[in-house]
Amino acid sequence: MRFSDSFLDEIRARIPVSEVVKQRIALKKSGREWRGLSPFNKEKTPSFFVNDQKGFYHDFSSGKSGDQFKFLMEAEGLSFPEAVERLANMAGLQLPKQSQESEREEQKRKSLHDVMELATQFFEAQFAGASGREARDYAARRELRPETIKEFRVGFAPAGRFALKEFLAKQAVSIEDMIATGLLIAGGDIPVPYDRFRDRLMIPIHDQRGRVIAFGGRALNPDAPAKYLNSPETVLFHKSSVVFNFHRARQPAHEDGAIVVVEGYLDAISVFQAGLKSVVATMGTAFTDEQIACLWRLSSEPIVCFDSDRAGIGAAYKSIDRILPLLKVGQTFRFSFIQGGKDPDDLVRNEGIEAFKSVLAGSLPLWDVLWERETAGATYASPDAQAALEQRFNAIVKTIKDTTVLTAYQRTARMQLANLFWQAAKSKQRELYSAKGLLRREVKIEKEGNRHGLQMLVLGLLVHYPEFLDEKAERVSSVNFSPRLEEFQQALFDLLIHQQSISVQFIYSRLTPTFYDVLEEIHGEKTAGRPSGHRLFVRFPILKVDPPADFISKCIDHFCAILRLEQILQDVKETEKDSSSSDSDRLVLLVRELHKQQELAQSADLALAEEASEIKRVVLGPTEYQRVHA
Repeated sequence: MRFSDSFLDEIRARIPVSEVVKQRIALKKSGREWRGLSPFNKEKTPSFFVNDQKGFYHDFSSGKSGDQFKFLMEAEGLSFPEAVERLANMAGLQLPKQSQESEREEQKRKSLHDVMELATQFFEAQFAGASGREARDYAARRELRPETIKEFRVGFAPAGRFALKEFLAKQAVSIEDMIATGLLIAGGDIPVPYDRFRDRLMIPIHDQRGRVIAFGGRALNPDAPAKYLNSPETVLFHKSSVVFNFHRARQPAHEDGAIVVVEGYLDAISVFQAGLKSVVATMGTAFTDEQIACLWRLSSEPIVCFDSDRAGIGAAYKSIDRILPLLKVGQTFRFSFIQGGKDPDDLVRNEGIEAFKSVLAGSLPLWDVLWERETAGATYASPDAQAALEQRFNAIVKTIKDTTVLTAYQRTARMQLANLFWQAAKSKQRELYSAKGLLRREVKIEKEGNRHGLQMLVLGLLVHYPEFLDEKAERVSSVNFSPRLEEFQQALFDLLIHQQSISVQFIYSRLTPTFYDVLEEIHGEKTAGRPSGHRLFVRFPILKVDPPADFISKCIDHFCAILRLEQILQDVKETEKDSSSSDSDRLVLLVRELHKQQELAQSADLALAEEASEIKRVVLGPTEYQRVHA
């Protein structure tokens, strides 16, 4: 309903802001203003101020401010029409007249509310009477206390097909109104309408003002086709916009600053009875936009509690897709999951409310549940898998309409994806170095450290096979050697400028004496009892069988590729330290390149291992080969 500005101004003129606020908190005069403790945050020093002359309040602890209507909406969770109606009654003003058609519709709704109240009274009486014994036994098994039964107006629908119909008829309720409220089942193929709810424990469902608008019926007969049965859509009841127990939970939720959402109304009743009053239920329906907005009126971060079974987790995953587009700054959801196949009712009755609160304390942010949904049970070692995951996250996150929240989610997605890919890369690196390939079988560099040992191995091979110096110049120059080895590598390649054909002896004779220690360490000069290159042979024993030049060429390429991998790994580590958006993007690209090079390196590693094994088998002969590898 739309209210005119003059009508709203009349309310503001009749009721000062301080008069509305004083119904919630104590105020003390402070100059021209009123001062008190914040109704929105727990505090010891007053930071809440009201100025009647300016017609507004301001809470410095939360940043909230507004007029009389906004205060009721913020402090009690009222909608704007509800706040206007409340203040109009306080001011002694009549609400504006509606059109004749809207008046007739409103009057019809009022009469239907009366019908639902009569039905509630009937079900309550049946529960307390002789026919309700089975329902009372069921309530006792569910450990519902008398005061809870009274608070929630629990009732019983008899098994007869016309019990409620006959009762309402005696109260002068028309068949049309019984059908309109969903209390009777009717249709073209049904000659005589009959009661919808039969042989069921009855739970009234209320609107936000506390009026009964529908019922939930729990079957008492285990063979009933539907364990739970709700009222159909009616003029009063729109399932998509209703959450069970809203009117009772509203005030406790605003006092606690939190609201808990469970799946069933009996779960909600059990939790409420145990002492946690800020609890509502979705009645088993999937989240709708209206329900999400309704929950945010109770708390900026509702906690949705699901079972930890497949159905509960599936429901949580499905609800995320409905919530994401509606997220705003300061409005989100959390999720908690009860382990052990229990629902909230089971947990509270068996272990107490503190056990349930412990589950809530471990609730997860919406993002964490979304991340688990998209990444669980899969590996992302290949660039293709990573690209697919990144594309999927981009599509999901882009459904968020609020630009500030969207930016935050995109940034978080990039950073966590980068970290996920980096962890996969490290795992792949460990797999590469532990594989039963060339590095493990043929290279003996553990004592020197992998990176430094490989650098010396590459340079030692170039000394022992100088015919590759020209061919491998570009590939070797792409490797970052340690400073001492870098100088040696440069001096080695400088020899090509002065000599077209280089031998091992030439290298030993022409390199300056400052490099002799390095030359001796990576290669080993021929001495009595030791062949030329004896130190190189220790690192790479297969050289003792004089493998083909083609094999040596591929080994040099492979070792350079491994060293390039080490450099990419170092770049990843350095980039990982920076949490900026641009560096997270760079990290993703680096890790993708790392995965690509790892795949190539591992493939080459295994191929060279097989080739090395075959070379030794041919050179050594079967008998000697078996003896060496025994």
